[in-house]
Amino acid sequence: MSLYVVGITGASGGIYARRLTKRLKDLGHSVGIIATDTGKQVLAFEKEDCVFALADAVWESSDLFAPVASGTCDFAGMAVVPCSMGSLAKIANGIADNLLIRTADVCLKERRPLVIVPREMPYNHIHLKNMLLAEEAGCRIVAASPHFYFEPKTVEDLADTVVSKILSQFGLKDSLFQEWNGWEK
Repeated sequence: MSLYVVGITGASGGIYARRLTKRLKDLGHSVGIIATDTGKQVLAFEKEDCVFALADAVWESSDLFAPVASGTCDFAGMAVVPCSMGSLAKIANGIADNLLIRTADVCLKERRPLVIVPREMPYNHIHLKNMLLAEEAGCRIVAASPHFYFEPKTVEDLADTVVSKILSQFGLKDSLFQEWNGWEK
């Protein structure tokens, strides 16, 4: 199957990265992870650093010689989840100063799916402008806003509503949730 890259920045919300990585693996795909130094610290604090054990590859954010730094590496897409406002700003403005941002830049230049999952809020004017710049460049913005249509019972259920939306941006069919058919259950 395909290789997907999960980028993890220093925003809270490691559960989204873990659940996405697990779901991609369950669907038969390979997953490579790039986490910033602050991303690693937040993952450890939130007790979500187990995500690294799920991955097929883990690259250091300082390793600009990793395969995914090149457009010749054939990976299917990338999700930056959770995405800090600082990383969003770098992606939106083409400041590829680490492997995570460079890989996002590769997605944009090669027209591969790049899903940004901003986790910080409320948004200020600069955040919104950067989201718009990123979207205009080809990113898909998926806010970490879980839905409650299907009466989630656990925190994982809530996170999976966002994960399901990320997967749909990759064009992947997911059975986590049934399609919305109106108010009838």
